[in-house]
This record gives sequence, C-alpha cells and structure tokens, in this order.
Amino acid sequence: MIRKTFLTAATAVVLMALSSVARADAVIVGNSTGSLSTAAVSCTFNAQTNTFQFTITNTSPFDARITGIGFDLVAGDTTGNPNQSPGLGSFSGANVAGFTFRDGALGNVPQFNSAVLDFGFTTGNNGNFTNGFPNSGLATGHSLTFTVTGAAFNGMSEEEICQAIFVRFQRVGADGEGSDVGRAGPPEQPVPEPMTMILFGTGLAGIAARARRRRHKE
Repeated sequence: MIRKTFLTAATAVVLMALSSVARADAVIVGNSTGSLSTAAVSCTFNAQTNTFQFTITNTSPFDARITGIGFDLVAGDTTGNPNQSPGLGSFSGANVAGFTFRDGALGNVPQFNSAVLDFGFTTGNNGNFTNGFPNSGLATGHSLTFTVTGAAFNGMSEEEICQAIFVRFQRVGADGEGSDVGRAGPPEQPVPEPMTMILFGTGLAGIAARARRRRHKE
C-alpha cells in the first residue's frame, strides 16, 4: 500500500513537472552575423484598454546588448505612418538600461524587406533603430518589462502585436564590435527545464519498476 501510494505521488509530481516550462510567446534570433544573438518575449494584451505589455529577456550566449526594440504593426507598409504610433508609452528599468520611448517612425530594417518601424524604444541620441549605445541597453541574462497603450492596437490580437517586434543587438561577434537584428517569431515547442527532466526520469523509472513487479507476481 505504501509503495502504491508512493508511485501514485511520484506520477503526479512528474505530470506537474512536465507542465513547468519556461514561458515565451515569441523568440528572436539575430540574422545579420550568424552569431545567434537571441531573446525571448512574453506578452499580454488588454483589448478593452488597448494596453500591451511585454517582457523581453536577453538570452544571447555571449555579452550582446539589446539596444533597440521597434514595432512594425502593419507588415509591408512603406512609410512610418504616425497614425500607427500608439500615442503613449511607459516602461520599467529606464534608469538601468537607458531606453527612451519613441512615438514615431524609427527607420526601416533592411534585413527584413526594409520593414518600417512605427514606434519603439531606443538607446541612441537620434531615436533611430539602427543606432544605439552599445554600453547601454539590456545585457545578457536580464529582463525588462515595457507597457504601451494606444489606439493603434485597435483590432489587433496579442499574438499579432507580439510578433511585430524587432530587436537590435550590439556588442556582437568575436570582437564585440558587430550588430545583429532579429524579428519575433513563434517559439518552438517548450523544452522542459533540467529539474523537470530529472523528475520525469525518476517517475518513469518508478512506473517501470512497478510494472516489472506485477509481471513477476503473475
């Protein structure tokens, strides 16, 4: 009876552990240099208030900095239309990372069919997405949460807004002098964290042992 209770509890732990994975609504991989600058984004959107909040984490495997975050709300547009700007922005971490909210066109992104960015957050003096301060911005392993509210989000879904994000990385490459740009895309299937895999393996071993004992009794 004790063994049965233990195995049942172990199975429940395994099932709970399998549901414990890092959440990411979008992943970003820099495509300019092949150095694989990366970031993860989780998003929430309140359609009643047109408030979009996202948390971006720099997951690069080296000391890259995220120095620009831009939005192209209407894919394929050719001008930075002010009507696509949200009109209001606020975010956390300004004193740490040096970002400034820019409610207006930030330039285009040649690496992605010259996508035009309608608004965003930059660290450079001129507010252009292609410039930035390499010693500012979001360092590897750190996260920032941004909140933007505006009528430009009318009729859009959380997924559409989240995947309209473009990110500029600096301090890229072996010499730390390069830059990279990535666009948000849907994440792959979530990978369980190491502890989840340990629990999963332990639970499977217990279940297998129980099955063997049953066969021997029969």
